[in-house]
Amino acid sequence: MKSIYLIYITLLGTMVFNSSCTKLEEEFRGELEEGSGEIVDPAALLTSAYSAFNTPYQQEQRWVLQEISTDAAMAPTRGGDWDDNGMHRSIHLHEWNADNGYMNNTFVSLGTLIFNATNVLRFNPSEQQAAEARFIRAVATFDFIDLFGAAPLREGESLDDFRIPPIVMNPDEAMDFIVTELNEAIPALPEGSPKTAYVASKNAARALLMKVHLNRGTFNNRQSPTFDPSDMNQVIALAKEITASGNYSISPKGKYFDNFAPDNDQKSTENIFTLYNENGIRGGAVDRTWNTVAHYNMNPGGWNGWCTLSDYYDKFTDTDERRGIYYEYPADTTSNRKLSFKRQNVGFFEGQQYNWSTNKPLMARNPSNAALKFTREVTIRTSGATLETAGIRPLKYAFDYASNGQRNNDWVVYRYGDIILMQAEAILRGGNGADSEALALVNSIRTARGVPALNTLTLENLLDERARELYWEGWRRQDLIRFGQFLQPWQEKQADPDPKTLVYPIPSQQIPVNPNLTQNEGY
Repeated sequence: MKSIYLIYITLLGTMVFNSSCTKLEEEFRGELEEGSGEIVDPAALLTSAYSAFNTPYQQEQRWVLQEISTDAAMAPTRGGDWDDNGMHRSIHLHEWNADNGYMNNTFVSLGTLIFNATNVLRFNPSEQQAAEARFIRAVATFDFIDLFGAAPLREGESLDDFRIPPIVMNPDEAMDFIVTELNEAIPALPEGSPKTAYVASKNAARALLMKVHLNRGTFNNRQSPTFDPSDMNQVIALAKEITASGNYSISPKGKYFDNFAPDNDQKSTENIFTLYNENGIRGGAVDRTWNTVAHYNMNPGGWNGWCTLSDYYDKFTDTDERRGIYYEYPADTTSNRKLSFKRQNVGFFEGQQYNWSTNKPLMARNPSNAALKFTREVTIRTSGATLETAGIRPLKYAFDYASNGQRNNDWVVYRYGDIILMQAEAILRGGNGADSEALALVNSIRTARGVPALNTLTLENLLDERARELYWEGWRRQDLIRFGQFLQPWQEKQADPDPKTLVYPIPSQQIPVNPNLTQNEGY
């Protein structure tokens, strides 16, 4: 029998990894006995499957494709920085092609995630371990369909014989596969709670099922999405099951950022499924949420890159805590907390920035005599006096000073606020329930965030509420497509002349190694 390690290397080659040795390969070698084909510990394989989420999700790869392609985020080229051969610019401008590195890296990472999860199922896992693996595989399959409109899958003989290419599911096939997988897995999954959100649970599976039913008609026809009442009723029923579990509630006023804090596994009331991050134990890369936006002279210094756009920022009112507050949390060891400076430390950073240890205004680096004031105005190519300061910077995950930057914040994938908003949307789109019920659901969130209740609920202001509630959580592109807005113009992006951009191309590197893949129309 071939060693499982050699099978894994074959898979990596098939999926076009571009280096001969990767960290993922090294970790896998430590978990399997080379040559024997015997599993060392099925739990270790499952941990590897969970860990494979980190790279595409934590403000990288999948996140970039879901957010930088929208009005919520931009990665402007700053002089010579952040150029990357136009890779970031093309995503925001919708001018990408099948050679974009982000698309290939995301495709490979999602494929690795599916393989790691499927591999768990081969080695006599417990019922719960098998159910968790099936959930992980379902999440990655959903992302494949959302992003690329096709989902490759190795099962059966193709797992042992890599001369057999993976099958490729179309959207309908993939949605049916996910629904079957999750419904069969749910009985063996734990109920779940915010304190154990890093483990797949019944409620995490229900959250994913809600997204499947809500987006089914969109994935089948992105130019003219449809919303079957039976799908909408499934969304509503699943939301009610999650609520009835009694394990989740909308964070009370002033506690929105508990969901993203370094100790969010202890204090969140909303988190349903998260990615585990613990300094020295497991996880990593959540520090990108800080590094990608922070200026060099902030504490700590970042890479001075990504930002949001002023039209998006203007969707928030002054009293909306989601826009930004001083958030007091134990892992803030700066004088901002110890001496009660109480400068804003989460949310959207706009205008003059301050040193949270001295309370003095920060200065830019070049020129060093310029105040560090983040401006509303930003262009996709920046230069001159605002090279370092252009663009409003969002930070949702409070920095973990207590662990020297090795951040313990668990990354949020599914959250109860999203469940409530999806339930309201399903009612508006023809599911069971009155419009007044949908309005009450949305206003329950708004009241908790410190903003006045809406008098009426429409699809337009519901989309805006999703923009406010879920900013930079990796859902904006999917929302804009479902609401028919993704092809529209916004700041630094013209209207799309071709609806091909509603789905990304199959990366050009992937088609030669899987004859079952067909390039998407227009690419």
